[in-house]
Amino acid sequence: MNQAFLYSVEREYPVSIDELWSAWTDPVKLEAWYFPTDLKSVKGVTNSELHVGGLWTCGVDVSEHGFVAYFFGKYLKIENHRLIEHSLHYTQSREEFEAQDFDSPSHLIVLNFEDLGSNSWVKFSQFGELPEGQADQAQAGMESYFDSLSNFFSK
Repeated sequence: MNQAFLYSVEREYPVSIDELWSAWTDPVKLEAWYFPTDLKSVKGVTNSELHVGGLWTCGVDVSEHGFVAYFFGKYLKIENHRLIEHSLHYTQSREEFEAQDFDSPSHLIVLNFEDLGSNSWVKFSQFGELPEGQADQAQAGMESYFDSLSNFFSK
């Protein structure tokens, strides 16, 4: 996947690297926070098979705008507590989500992690193609996901 850089979001959290890594890789934890702060996840569709070639899936309920955002992909590279790379496919169709057509257009997501002792850091980078102006919207959306992760850690 040789795709153009679109944007990145990074943040430090007051948790161990184990806690941060688990929040991104455990499907129960991922479902509990992986959505913008003003939305919620679709229960029962989040999956994370943490191995190269493994599947990850999630859904975000955007019913106030009349749809559900479904995401799916495969893990491409994993370095424990350091790096995750995965594909990202997007659809608003439950049927397309369930079919998981990996030949559909996709993006590359790169997650970098760093253990800072009592704190940990993560950087989310997205690569691919988006229509003009949508990269800024996607970046703002991911900032809200990171806010949701902060809320998850403060519970």
